[in-house]
Amino acid sequence: MIIAQQKRKENIAEYLLYMWQVEDLLRACDLDDDRIDQLLVSRFNGVVPEEQIPAIRQWYLELRDMMLTEGKRQSGHLQINENVITDMTDLHLRLLKEGHDAIYTSCFYSTLPYIVELRGREGENKLGELETCFTALYGLMILNMQKREISEQTKVAMQQISKFIALLADKYNSWKNGELKFTED
Repeated sequence: MIIAQQKRKENIAEYLLYMWQVEDLLRACDLDDDRIDQLLVSRFNGVVPEEQIPAIRQWYLELRDMMLTEGKRQSGHLQINENVITDMTDLHLRLLKEGHDAIYTSCFYSTLPYIVELRGREGENKLGELETCFTALYGLMILNMQKREISEQTKVAMQQISKFIALLADKYNSWKNGELKFTED
C-alpha cells in the first residue's frame, strides 16, 4: 500500500510492475488470509508505525477480494491495473498522433522492432504494444530475481524497451499533472 502509493505518484511504470508483482505474491499466498498475514503483512512489522499495519492488511485483502471477484485467481491482471495500461495507451496514441514530440516518436519507432518480435512469440492471443513491453519488463524482473542468465540480445532489447517505457512514464506524469496538453483538450 505504502510502496504502491509512492510509486503511483512518482513513476506509473514502476507502479504497474509493482502491482503485477503484488498480484503474483497474493497468488503465491493462495489468496489465503493467514498466509497473506504471514508472508506479506508481517514484513511491515517494525518498519512502519504499528497503527498502519491494519490498513496495510486491509489493502492486501481488498486486492485479494478483487482478484477473486474478477476471476484472477490463477492469472491475469486486476481491472485497476488494466486501466493504467489503457490510460498509458491512450496517451501513447495521442503522442504519436500529434507528432510534436520527435524524441518520443523516435524512441517508440526504435522500440517497435522489439515489440513486433515479442508479439510474434505470443501466439494467437496477442497483447497490445504497451502490455507487451510491460510483460517483457516483468519477465526480466523475474529472471533477475531468479539470478538467471540473460542473453546479450535480450539485454539490448530490454534496454530499449526500458528507455521507451521510462519516457512514456515521464510523459504520463506530465499529462496527469496538467503540464502536457493536446490540441483536442
